[in-house]
Amino acid sequence: MTVTEQLKASGSTRQVGQRTMVVWVPDWPVLAAASVEGVSPSAALAVLQKGRVLASSAAARAEGVRRGLRARDAQSRCPDLLVLKYDPVVDARAFDPVISCLEALTPGIQVIRPGMCALKARGPSRYYGSEPAAAEKLLDRLETYDVPGGRVGVADGPFAAEQAARAASAQTRVRVIPPGGSAEFLAPLTIDTLERPELTDLLRRLGLRSLGAFARLPATEVLTRFGPDGAFAHRLARGDDDRAVVAREVPPELTRTLDFEPPVDRVDQVAFAVRTVAEELVGRLAALGLVCTTLRVEVGTESGRVHEREWLHPRWFAPGDVVDRVRWQLQGSGTATSELTSPVVRLRLVPERVDPVGAHVDTLWGSGPDERIHRALSRVQSMLGHGAVVTPVISGGRGYAERQTLIPWGDPLTPARPPSDPWPGSLPAPTSPPTPVPDDSFSGLSTQTAASLAAISPPVSSVPVLRTEHVIGGLQVFSPSSSESTAPSASRQESSATVSRRPRTTTPLPLPSTSGWPVPVPTLVYPSPRPAEVLAADGRQVTVSARGGLSGAPAAFRLLPGPQVADSNKLHPVTAWAGPWPVEERWWDEEAENRLARFQLVTADGRAWLAAVQNTHWWIEASYD
Repeated sequence: MTVTEQLKASGSTRQVGQRTMVVWVPDWPVLAAASVEGVSPSAALAVLQKGRVLASSAAARAEGVRRGLRARDAQSRCPDLLVLKYDPVVDARAFDPVISCLEALTPGIQVIRPGMCALKARGPSRYYGSEPAAAEKLLDRLETYDVPGGRVGVADGPFAAEQAARAASAQTRVRVIPPGGSAEFLAPLTIDTLERPELTDLLRRLGLRSLGAFARLPATEVLTRFGPDGAFAHRLARGDDDRAVVAREVPPELTRTLDFEPPVDRVDQVAFAVRTVAEELVGRLAALGLVCTTLRVEVGTESGRVHEREWLHPRWFAPGDVVDRVRWQLQGSGTATSELTSPVVRLRLVPERVDPVGAHVDTLWGSGPDERIHRALSRVQSMLGHGAVVTPVISGGRGYAERQTLIPWGDPLTPARPPSDPWPGSLPAPTSPPTPVPDDSFSGLSTQTAASLAAISPPVSSVPVLRTEHVIGGLQVFSPSSSESTAPSASRQESSATVSRRPRTTTPLPLPSTSGWPVPVPTLVYPSPRPAEVLAADGRQVTVSARGGLSGAPAAFRLLPGPQVADSNKLHPVTAWAGPWPVEERWWDEEAENRLARFQLVTADGRAWLAAVQNTHWWIEASYD
């Protein structure tokens, strides 16, 4: 007895779904990623998503690479495997021209996912004579568009048609399931075909391992036991997919292209010609109730090169703004009558981001950056380069230099590292309010320098080498003493736990910052750390062991000769110091591993310095004035 006869005998009624045709391009993520990276799809490729293989090429599958493998396992099976990162935006963008190619033959196409689409089979089959003939016509269209290896499945409903397309082979590219035969076709397929992990895991534990076994269950019992989602999956397994194909809404074409024949070699001529196109673009957006806030300008030259750049606007682009951006991009540091290095043959204006016009209505007191400032900085940026005008953004990191991200003017202010992450090992901040400071502690130091030390000085137990104690804000820092041994003894550690306080006090230190940074932060962070030497009292360079032990207390330091170092080789006596604060980053990665220790040094001139040591090499990262 067939599955259809068993379903009829059980008394359950079946609804024959709409005849649907599904076009599937195997390994589409690989094809899209390979086209972007400029590599051949025939090579051993794998596209990774969240560290696992999402799709692989035929050459990679021949070496044993399968979907779901970890990257390291896949590379162990295929040493020549080229790993590409999955980008859903690139995936969808690359598939959009394929849909437009198919819509030239038949309209009403629904995109299921990038690489797979569905359409009603009735219209094409009647026009081309039969369902197989219509399917072959679609595949021939894909071949002419350089998309080889397509498959087509025809069945009752999108689910059965998708499985029919997957069941087709390179020799039989079209698989047609006769009307009413979807249940028979789906019955031997595994339960994993439903792509519902929680449901399929439960069904497998109940002994139901195929769609046919699941389809034979009574519909009312399935609804009671598994709920609406299980009932829908049950209808799919029975071949009762009554979902209709919903054609996509083609977005309006907003890109404007201007061809120059003959080519133009003057900036003012291009700017004059582009004004009409700019007015047409802005007028089209206004008719749709939209405004453009990000515009990409692509300039094609006679030499074959394409120069493109994205321009942002604090409000929206007017026709005059578009003309200015085109002129600035072409002109650079020249003038309006300057000749170009290569004549322009084509210019494209692509609105990258459009917003509803209501989202940019002026408020009562105005909002957003001053448009005059934006125009001036954008003009300077066009002359000096995209990265010449930058905006600083607070980023995440363990050092002060790492917490700075310089974003080119006009780009989204996205930090390189999320500042909200905990970042263990970063410079510590005080955990309790400070207590009054003895009036003669650190005599000769400025209040700000003393405050910076107190804000980030660690408890006694975290400092391996102890020297003369000074209490600041309830924390301890240490001054070097050449007469004492550098190795801590048990009696020294025991006695240092008790610190005497003096009765007379002065103004309390500033409260801790709510951001978790030490208070105050350095007044100057060097873009490039300056090499230095930190010396002990005996003149030897101070080193830090793997366990945080010091070879000697810092007694002085000097900056090594280098560019923009005015006081190089000048010896700065150290009157107080705090640290070390060890940092060990990415110890599991040999190439990216970073291990260092940071100190704070106070010199006799009242200044404080943030120093770091790595593999016996010292440098100065920042200074406190």
